[in-house]
Amino acid sequence: MKIFLLVLVIFLVPGDLLAQQSKSGIVTGSVQDTSGRPLGMMSLLLLKATDSTLVKAAVSNARGHYDIGLIPPGTYRMSGSQVGYQKVYSEVFTVGDEQWKIQLLPLTMQEETRQLTNVTVKAQKPFIDQQIDKTVLNVENSIVASGGTALEVLEKAPGVVVDLQSERISLRGRENVLVMIDGKPTYLSGNQVLDLLRNTPSNTVETIELITNPPARYDAAGTAGIINIRLKRNKSSQPLNGNLTTGMGQGRFPKYNTALTLNARKDNWSLFGNYAFDQRDYWSVATIDRRFTSAGQPRLIRQDGYRPIQNTTHTLRLGADYALDKHNTIGVLLNGTSVSNKSQGGTDSDIFKSGVLTTSERTQNDNRRSIDRLAANLNFRHRFDTTGRGSKGRELMVDVDYSDASFRPTEQFETRFLDDQGLETGPRDFQRLTTKSKALIRAAKIDYSHPIDKQTTFEAGWKSSYVTLNNDLLVETKLAENGQNVPWQVDNGRTNQFEYREIIHAAYLTGRRTWADWTLQVGLRAERTQTEAYSVTARNTVDRTYLNLFPNVSLTRTVGDKHQFLYSFSRRIDRPDYQYLNPFIRIFSPYAYQQGNPYLKPQFTDAFQVAYSYKEETTISFGYNRTRDVIVDINEQNDATGETRITFTNLAEQTNMGINVSAPIRITPWWSSRNSASVFHTAYQAEIGGTPLDYSWLATNLTSNHSFVFANGITAELSASYNSPYVYSQNKMQAFGQLSVGVQKTLWQKKATLRFNWSDLFQTQRFRGTVQFQNMDFNFATYSETRVARLTFTYNFGNREIKGAGNRRTVSEDEQRRMN
Repeated sequence: MKIFLLVLVIFLVPGDLLAQQSKSGIVTGSVQDTSGRPLGMMSLLLLKATDSTLVKAAVSNARGHYDIGLIPPGTYRMSGSQVGYQKVYSEVFTVGDEQWKIQLLPLTMQEETRQLTNVTVKAQKPFIDQQIDKTVLNVENSIVASGGTALEVLEKAPGVVVDLQSERISLRGRENVLVMIDGKPTYLSGNQVLDLLRNTPSNTVETIELITNPPARYDAAGTAGIINIRLKRNKSSQPLNGNLTTGMGQGRFPKYNTALTLNARKDNWSLFGNYAFDQRDYWSVATIDRRFTSAGQPRLIRQDGYRPIQNTTHTLRLGADYALDKHNTIGVLLNGTSVSNKSQGGTDSDIFKSGVLTTSERTQNDNRRSIDRLAANLNFRHRFDTTGRGSKGRELMVDVDYSDASFRPTEQFETRFLDDQGLETGPRDFQRLTTKSKALIRAAKIDYSHPIDKQTTFEAGWKSSYVTLNNDLLVETKLAENGQNVPWQVDNGRTNQFEYREIIHAAYLTGRRTWADWTLQVGLRAERTQTEAYSVTARNTVDRTYLNLFPNVSLTRTVGDKHQFLYSFSRRIDRPDYQYLNPFIRIFSPYAYQQGNPYLKPQFTDAFQVAYSYKEETTISFGYNRTRDVIVDINEQNDATGETRITFTNLAEQTNMGINVSAPIRITPWWSSRNSASVFHTAYQAEIGGTPLDYSWLATNLTSNHSFVFANGITAELSASYNSPYVYSQNKMQAFGQLSVGVQKTLWQKKATLRFNWSDLFQTQRFRGTVQFQNMDFNFATYSETRVARLTFTYNFGNREIKGAGNRRTVSEDEQRRMN
């Protein structure tokens, strides 16, 4: 309750202060070219007439119009600019007295015929940029995000829930999100996606895009949408530039991070690279109370687990582009990650019969894990002659990917059995699990864009991917008294080898047409999938081949200068994560383990969305989604042993509908905020083991982000979020939230930045829930070290203001999140 009241106060304060502001002005106008044609997406800057100090910035809409409000009295002029056009200024005008609403004459932009030199426009991007079709988190400029991880930033995103208990990410109440990093495969599934984001320093991230209804050129995977994480790449035409970031943090344990980014240009070459080192020690807690009846007696198993974790990560990213001529560019991109993780913790299990403690078990875990990934991309771009085709011409892009990933976890458990007096009752149980996993992905993609004229464009493409996985699990056990040297024995019942092969061929066609105020985009994607899952030990093979069509339609209408409407429909697929298909046993605690299901089927979602945007700032959207063959994890309990088995199954149907509202508020010239609210209803219609699962729930996600600009180069941020109770499969989750603050000081003529932030001030980012279904009755809680104070220093060298080559998407978006 205290979380809700805290966030509610943050949401209400801006409105109260806004009502107290004095009268302010508004400036409206339009931008056009020399022929009088409206120009959209032009940068407008409101400048003080006396010294050209930037007051506010805006962007013209599709009809060339703009308006800027909340202007204090003064004398100003408007500046318009865009790459390819000469900069233009309006006449000087005054806001105040009786002139509170100013209508300026149209700004006429003339195409630039000379090479631009040192054109610099400085404007601070907001942390959250809400657009009508997606949400963009500008991580690079965020104070509260510095020194942390990509996962911690994602937890602050509107509508996003990172559930550490179920090891999943949901977007506006919907699971199965496609996570991309520069469109590059991460080859991870479930818990490994979280591990990757947890081991990706936020200092290497530029933006995070949340796309709820992607067009047909994207893979059809991701029924909840796409989360695309774009890594930093410096933007300069200087021979060499970059930045160096170093920082440290302190929670219960210390954290250290360092990152170096370089960008170099010479003649037709463009070289870029990034290296990051992250040393992060933290802790994790898991508690669970299991209530059940065995042999006619009520029983309770109470478990408390604590793990201190040491994690070291090296990430390397290298790339080069070479312009063969003005029409052809070839490039190569290498991504490498090396993670070393170790933890030595314990779980205490107390067993009660009829309310009386009878026995206890003390388990010590020694877990070590290493992950090594290397991905290579070769790409080619050809731009056809633009003669006679307006400002854009035809374009052909070819991408080829190769990725090699290996995972080597080793887990060892030692369990002591105690009586009610704490004395050992027999030999200790030892278990050792050694896994060797290797994954190879080969993929190729070709995309072709063909503008018919300035209003009509067609796109077409083809993608093929070939995935092979080989997982080898060795399970060994022994019973021994303390200090005894007893040989390990292979557990043939659990030792296994699992092989998986997947081939996907896909083709798509998209058309886009604009008429006056309307824009229509229609796409169709076809995907043929062939899979083979083979359990070597069990000699069991599961084959599947299926062909599916995925239509995508969006219609956008612009009404006047301020209003925009979007209507969209898409069909998408989620294939099971590779980990979900793997029948290996993964031990969580002495009374809980996970096992995959090779018979899982893919799930399909039909998604509808209606959205409204006011002044390209305030957005309201409504979505309805229906999913069949829903992939979820479920719990199955053995009353005789008290063990819980977590496995995966397909439920018949899930529906999700929700509304999302996002609005910026300029409270004072130095204080601005963006507030978002998502309200969604989720319902399951299914049976599990003959028992109906008819859960439905109304849930809310609130976020509030505030930016403060003070004198002497000092800025600050405050970020708050609240998630109400919600349901997932058999789990009923409780509310949670967080509050984070940060302050920043620029140094040395803005060449350096010093940032301090404190995340999750009240340690309220905790996941708690209950399961009461069939013979199961238990409650659980998981949380880790989220309250951390960090100090980060960044030094920039070279000219960072002139835009260089952008980030590049590659081939294997779907495969990256499913790899084991």
